Amino acid sequence: MSTDAIVLLKEDHKEMRRLFREFEKAEEGPAKRRQELVNQILEALTVHTYLENEVMYPEVRKLLPDLEDDILESYEEHHVADVLCAELATMDASDERFNAKTTVLIENVEHHVEEEEQEWFPKVRDALGRNQLQEIGQRMIDMRADAPRTPTAPKAIKKSLDAMTA
Repeated sequence: MSTDAIVLLKEDHKEMRRLFREFEKAEEGPAKRRQELVNQILEALTVHTYLENEVMYPEVRKLLPDLEDDILESYEEHHVADVLCAELATMDASDERFNAKTTVLIENVEHHVEEEEQEWFPKVRDALGRNQLQEIGQRMIDMRADAPRTPTAPKAIKKSLDAMTA
């Protein structure tokens, strides 16, 4: 298994794409299956986002200040995904907006992944050496086991979500 941070993140992206396709195939199927798939998507996204936010982005931001705007945009894209994940975590597959909200989440994440893989990762790979990417990747591997598995609402929306579910 590679410890290269970009390779690890791309492996996560591949798994998320697989889950997205599974959801799209099951979109009209039994609610139980859709719920299971969304739960898997939420867990995969929560772990992945945590590792990027806690390890990859801060490290790249420190080492490559020219990529500051890219990193800030990525943080904002994560925020949008976090909001959608937190809302989906409170929903049941029978909710009329469940499929639509999941589709919006998938579209947002696919856009984010495309930007990372086509624009951001090549810049990072060109600027950082193999050793640096392996060190970052090892830190991500070390943190993965303790990463959160369930989405939490960003503080700004937590109150309103709590009020909606009360």
